Amino acid sequence: MTELARLKFYATQPHPCSYLDDEQATTLFLDPSQPMDVDLYAELSEMGFRRSGDHLYRPHCQRCTACIPARIPAASFTPSRQQRRIIKRNADLQVRAVHPSFTEEYYALYMRYIEQRHADGDMYPPSRDQFSTFLVRDLPFSRFYEFRHSGRLLAIAVTDVLPNGLSAVYTFYDPDEERRSLGRYAILWQISETARLGLQAVYLGYWIKNCRKMSYKTQYRPIELFVNQRWVTLS
Repeated sequence: MTELARLKFYATQPHPCSYLDDEQATTLFLDPSQPMDVDLYAELSEMGFRRSGDHLYRPHCQRCTACIPARIPAASFTPSRQQRRIIKRNADLQVRAVHPSFTEEYYALYMRYIEQRHADGDMYPPSRDQFSTFLVRDLPFSRFYEFRHSGRLLAIAVTDVLPNGLSAVYTFYDPDEERRSLGRYAILWQISETARLGLQAVYLGYWIKNCRKMSYKTQYRPIELFVNQRWVTLS
């Protein structure tokens, strides 16, 4: 096990928060020269760290603690009635795990998703370089889970397979397939896959109480939040 006390971390300068208006954000990064070891990554995920591209990071804001790490314990998860309907609605999809790569098919789906669903976000406008830097990394634990219907690509769940669970890095999908609720289904599938692999939890990133875009995360119950340096179940 890595001695965490020996690791080096660097903080960014304060910058405008992407989620809350009138807030300044600071991000703590693991030293980029530290090798991206899967066991170290798993240890840091237990402390609320996430991966973006080649970097492991965690919010480190001076006067705001709104970003709370969230995870779903797979063994105790019970889908709601609405979630069971979503699972049934997507039972005709085929899922395949592949190594991350750049293809025009993947990028076309990503571009349509960003342009139609996140034109107001900091990832707009999309670009090939942005897609590659953010998602297409040569890491042995990273997967693209393809969701296809009769061969047609509908969604990609970018997921890291860790010793303690699956880390849901990012999901993008066909914005015209609204009836399928593909974003929610991708999470439900990852919970099921985590249980099948005998792993602990699906790590969902950060939940922010006053951010509407984050509200969907608490629809998965039970959900655990990392509060005061320990994981607690949200009642």
